[in-house]
Amino acid sequence: MSQEGEVLGGSSKKRKLGGAGSGPVLSPQPLRQVRARQSCKQFWKAGDYEGAPCSDDHTSAAGGIDHVRVHPRFLHSNATSHKWALGAFAELLDNALDEVCSGATYVNVDVLENKKDGSRMLLIQDDGGGMDPSKMRHCMSLGYSVKSKIRDTIGQYGNGFKTSTMRLGADVIVFSRCEGIDGKSDTRSIGLLSYTFLKSTGKEDIVVPMLDYERRGGAWSKMFRSSERDWKKNVETIVQWSPFSSEEELHRQFLTIKNHGTQIIIYNLWEDDEDQLELDFDTDPNDIQLRGVNRDEKNIQMAQDYPNSRVFLTYQHSLRSYASILYLRLPSNFRIILRGKEVEHHNIVNDMMMSQQVTYRPTGADGNQTSANVMATVTIGFVKDAESHIDVQGFNVYHKNRLIKPFWRLWNAAGSDGRGVMGVLEANFVEPAHDKQGFERTTVLSRLEKRLIHMQKDYWGSNCHKIGYARRRNKKIINDSANLKETSPDPPSTTPCSKKRPFSGPDSPALQGVRSRASERITNDRVQTPKQSGTLGSSRSYEPSTPPSPANVPSSLPPSPANVTDADADMHVSMSDVGGRRHEGFAAKEDSGKDRPTQLSSRTKDTEQSQHNCSPSSPGASSPHVHDVNAERSRLVRGQVVGVQQLKTAYIQLKKILEKKDQRCKSLETQLLAAQQKITELNNEEDTIIGIFSEERERRDKEEKSLREKLKNATDTIQQLQEQLEAIKSA
Repeated sequence: MSQEGEVLGGSSKKRKLGGAGSGPVLSPQPLRQVRARQSCKQFWKAGDYEGAPCSDDHTSAAGGIDHVRVHPRFLHSNATSHKWALGAFAELLDNALDEVCSGATYVNVDVLENKKDGSRMLLIQDDGGGMDPSKMRHCMSLGYSVKSKIRDTIGQYGNGFKTSTMRLGADVIVFSRCEGIDGKSDTRSIGLLSYTFLKSTGKEDIVVPMLDYERRGGAWSKMFRSSERDWKKNVETIVQWSPFSSEEELHRQFLTIKNHGTQIIIYNLWEDDEDQLELDFDTDPNDIQLRGVNRDEKNIQMAQDYPNSRVFLTYQHSLRSYASILYLRLPSNFRIILRGKEVEHHNIVNDMMMSQQVTYRPTGADGNQTSANVMATVTIGFVKDAESHIDVQGFNVYHKNRLIKPFWRLWNAAGSDGRGVMGVLEANFVEPAHDKQGFERTTVLSRLEKRLIHMQKDYWGSNCHKIGYARRRNKKIINDSANLKETSPDPPSTTPCSKKRPFSGPDSPALQGVRSRASERITNDRVQTPKQSGTLGSSRSYEPSTPPSPANVPSSLPPSPANVTDADADMHVSMSDVGGRRHEGFAAKEDSGKDRPTQLSSRTKDTEQSQHNCSPSSPGASSPHVHDVNAERSRLVRGQVVGVQQLKTAYIQLKKILEKKDQRCKSLETQLLAAQQKITELNNEEDTIIGIFSEERERRDKEEKSLREKLKNATDTIQQLQEQLEAIKSA
C-alpha cells in the first residue's frame, strides 16, 4: 500500500506523495474548497477531465515489468453501461441476495444525511458474511469474481459494484465486518473509492485508501500492510474525503453491523440538468424515485385507476415497484427493506386472467435442440385490466431468477392488436449483458424473440374477443376456403339431355373421343356386339345388317363441330363415360392387324337415332330399334345412379375414418395436457422439497454456529481458568 492507498488494477508500484507522475501533496482543507475544485455534478458530463500530465514510467518495482494502468476516468466511462439508474440499484441488491448462502436475511436501502454539508447519501446494508481484507480488495478491483463458480448466484463479471456505485454517486465508502473462520480472527475493513478525490488531486491511477482491523482478545488492533506512516496517511485521506470527521466516527459505523455484514454509503449523488438530484426522495417517504424522462405523470395517475397494471405503469421511475418484480423467487427468510418499509414481492402471474402455459425448447444455430433438459415455461395471459383496453403488454424475462428484460415489448402492431397480453418466463439458456438490462444478441435469442411474438399473436387472435375486441379472423384459412369453392366442380347430372354439363361443347375431349371412335367404326364397315359388365346389366347382342352405303349413313356421324347440339354432346358423353373402356378395347382389337368384315353396328345406328330424337331439332322418327336404345340408355342411367351411391357410401366411410382420427387426436391432446400438468406438479413438488432441504440446511448451519460459539466460549473459559490456575500457582 502506498501512502495514499492501494492502486486499483493490480499494480504493485509504490507511489510517493509529490513524486513523479502523482498529484499535488494533499493538505487538510475544508470540504467547500474541495467542492470548488469539482467541475460538474452531472453524471453524463463528469468524465470531462484529463488529470495531471501522464508519466512515462510504466514499470513496476518488481523486475521492471510493464503493467497496465487504470486512469480514474475509467470509473466514469465504466459506469455509463448503466443507462438507467434503477439498474444500478439492482446490481447492489444482487450482491446482497448472493449473500443468502452466507446467512444474509435482509438488505436495507435507506437515505442518510451527510453531517459535513447536509447533503443526501444512500445506504445499502446487509447482514451477509462480510468481507475480509482480501475480499475487500477484490471488491474494489476490476474483474475479480468467485461467484461465477458458485451455483445460484447472480454476479458473474466482478464489475457490478464499481459500475453501480459510480452511476449513483461520485464517491462510495464501504464498511465490512467478517467473522473469523478456521482459526482466523474477526476483521473489520474500510475502503474508499472516491472519484472526487481522484479527480481533485489529478491522480493518474485509481488509488483506493483502505484500513483493516483485527480482533485480538477483546480489543481491535490495526493491521499494517506496510508502515505505520502509510496507515496514518490512509486515515487522513479517508477522513478528509469521506462524510466522517475522525477515526473514532469511522469505528462507530460498525455498531450497526452486529457480527458480520457489509455497509455501503454512496455520497455526492449525481444531479440532473436542472441542478436537482437525479434521485427523488421527497415524493414518497417510503420510496426512491427518478426524476426526468423516466417519470410519466399520466402513468402515475393511471396506476391509481388500474391497480392490476400498477407495476407496469410505475416500475420505470419507482425503485419499490421495480424491486418487487426484480426476482422471480425470493427466499422466504430474506427481506428487502426500502426506507424502513419492506418491499412486497410481486408475481406478475397474479395480475393475469385466462392465463396459459406454453413450453419452449430452444434450438441452436443448426436448428437442433440445444439440450434435452433446457426448456422454458412461458406463462401468458391478459392483465386483469385488459377489458379497459389500456396499452399494457410485454414479457418479463428472467435469467437465473433475476429480471433482465422487464415488460419486453416485441410485437409492435399498428392498431390495438396485442394489448393487454403479458408473459413471464425464465430463460437460463441466453446470456445477459454486463449491465443485466438486456441479453447478448445471439441466434438463440433471435429464435426466442420470434417464438414469443408467435405466442402473443396466437393468444391474442384466439382470445381478444373475450375482452371486448372484435374477433380476429384467420385470413389464410378464409382465402383457402374461397379457392376451394372456386375450383370445386359442379355435381354430375343424371339427365341424359341436360344442357348444363361441364364437358358439353363441340371441342370437349369426351365428344372428340366419341366422334373419333364412331369414325373408325364407319370406315371399318363391320358390326360388333359390345359386352357390358358390372352394374350395367347382362350382355345384349344385335343382329348384323347389310353394310350401309355412304348415302345411308346419318349425317351426324361423325358430327361436325358446327352441327353438334347440347343434346348430342350429352348423349356422346354419357355413352363414352360408361362404355369408353369397351370402345377402346374394340379399337385395340381392330388395330391388331386381323382381317374382319367391316360393318356398321345396328347399335351405332340406334344410338345416333336416339341422339336425334333427344335433340330439339330432330323430327322424332320411329325405328324398330328405338325401344332397345331407350332400354340401353335406362340401364346406363341406372348405372350412373349406382355409381353415385357408391361414391356417397365411400364418402360416408371416409368421413367416419376422419372422425375417428379427430377423436384420437383429441384423446392424445388430452393426454398431453395431463402429462404437462403432471410435469408442473412434479416441478412444484421438487421446489417444495428443495425448500425443505434449504430450511433444514439453514437450521443445521444455525445449530452448528451455535455449537461453535458454545465451543469457543468453553475454550475461552478453560483458558481463563488455566490463567487463574497459573496465577494461583505463581502466587
